[in-house]
Amino acid sequence: MIPFEFLLPYSLEEALSLLDPEDPGIRPVGGGTAVMLMMKAGVLRPTRLVSLHKIGARHAGVQVNAAGELVIGGLARLLDIERHAQVRAQWPMLAQTLRGVANPRVRAVATIGGNLGHADPHLDMPPVLAALNARVVITGAKGSRTVQAEDLCTGYYETVIGRDELVTEVIVPAQAGPGAYLKMTTRAVHDWPALGIAVVLKVAGERIERASIFTGAATDRPTRLPQAQAVLQDRGFGEAALAAAAQAAVGEVALSADAHGSAAYKSQLLKVALPRAVQGALRRNGSHA
Repeated sequence: MIPFEFLLPYSLEEALSLLDPEDPGIRPVGGGTAVMLMMKAGVLRPTRLVSLHKIGARHAGVQVNAAGELVIGGLARLLDIERHAQVRAQWPMLAQTLRGVANPRVRAVATIGGNLGHADPHLDMPPVLAALNARVVITGAKGSRTVQAEDLCTGYYETVIGRDELVTEVIVPAQAGPGAYLKMTTRAVHDWPALGIAVVLKVAGERIERASIFTGAATDRPTRLPQAQAVLQDRGFGEAALAAAAQAAVGEVALSADAHGSAAYKSQLLKVALPRAVQGALRRNGSHA
């Protein structure tokens, strides 16, 4: 292993000062799960790792603000978010998704900021946060800026986060209505998905007033499915409408082949997964498709 620095700053400002926008060998470390895996695989040979463990407990908080939004610190561990009483009560889709992320050992150390910054397209949280209309606060030496979760990832392992910036908060509005996340895996439920589908619905009687649908894993970033959303909003949630929405989804998105399946295979998964995810959300609302 090539020698590298391991630095332990005691404030956010100090941590940011140790990053370098021009040096890809300098990386921040939250939980370290992704960084360690990349180092073991030989795809990352850092010159400096900047640990975020000591920059302040407030950056790991999970709370509800005065506007009724969930505010998650960038260093909040996935397990702490999953077990938070208000998350389970008011953001059940988020809690449900987190229970299926990796395994308890990983969730006990992995942070939400690191998860989003890693931008592996197979991760569960990016499409779910996008469907929930979440916002991500990104902080650098010159200040903070806020981006929509659906705009965070720009491609395969790529985001709008600069090398000298950190995710400091994730803000999730009150869940607009019933939601569900379904991932299709080739082995165990906690394995990398071949396809993930996140659905949030605003339901009024027998109508879907608004649908927010994102796919992940089969695309290089969380991808909204506007045509499928429009079908549900126009036609409701009967069997024919769900089939039409699934067909629209397959026609509007380019799916990527990888070790988890061919593009044709993933198209078939999408046809199956989208109706199931919508039906799962509706069951949580007391409606029936």
